[in-house]
Amino acid sequence: MSLLRVEGLQVHFPVRSGLFGRRGDVVKAVDDVSFSITEGKTLGLVGESGSGKSTVARALLKLTPPTGGKAWYEDKEILGMSEGDFRPLRKDLQMVFQDPIGSLNPRMTVGRIITEPLNIHFKAMGEEEQDQVVAALLGKVGLPEDAISRYPHEFSGGQRQRIGIARALAVKPRVLICDEPVSALDVSVQAQILNLLKDLQEELKLTLLFIAHDLAVVRHMSDDIAVMNRGRIVESGAADALCDDPQHEYTRRLLGSIPKLSLSHRAA
Repeated sequence: MSLLRVEGLQVHFPVRSGLFGRRGDVVKAVDDVSFSITEGKTLGLVGESGSGKSTVARALLKLTPPTGGKAWYEDKEILGMSEGDFRPLRKDLQMVFQDPIGSLNPRMTVGRIITEPLNIHFKAMGEEEQDQVVAALLGKVGLPEDAISRYPHEFSGGQRQRIGIARALAVKPRVLICDEPVSALDVSVQAQILNLLKDLQEELKLTLLFIAHDLAVVRHMSDDIAVMNRGRIVESGAADALCDDPQHEYTRRLLGSIPKLSLSHRAA
């Protein structure tokens, strides 16, 4: 059963030109993109920088207005919803951002960062229960208990991404959209975060949209892969089949040009 289904998604940005900023052409950042993700599975969305894959993620979460198309979460068409109607669903669809330090408020402690979504979506939850939830999440993502009272700048890049993952998991989402979650990290840390995500997916029965530019990473993470180029999906299929026998020249170029990452390191 498809938990998330997208049909004909378009995101176009106007290009203004001339002395008075008259509207000219449009940039078709996303142009007629369709895919579906089976509950509990991972779809990898891969492409070079500028291919439109991150814009897809932002459009699905209504952070960037779509120009056209539809998307269903379960049986609910979400792109046409008002913000008021969509707000209760935000806890079900959470994002892990590319830049962990940029997505964390430097003035908040880790405890406050993780508690913030609880205050929004679970208003009846008391402070003691919140503290228990935060402590459990810190343990789940491999951070020490004393992280609760510390600030983001006190942590490494990999640890900050763990904080971001804990924040996303706080509201018990069903769909986790991971937008280049390891591209800002050192290579030595990337495998740890990827394996953490796989372990959490299995434990929590999460459905993932995993976005990256590295096809080796996407293959490691995904059941199915969709390859994006210039705003469109040029090839899609089961992960192993697509990587072992790519049909599109762009996919073959991605496979040939991207160095392979060793993903066996599971250190905490």
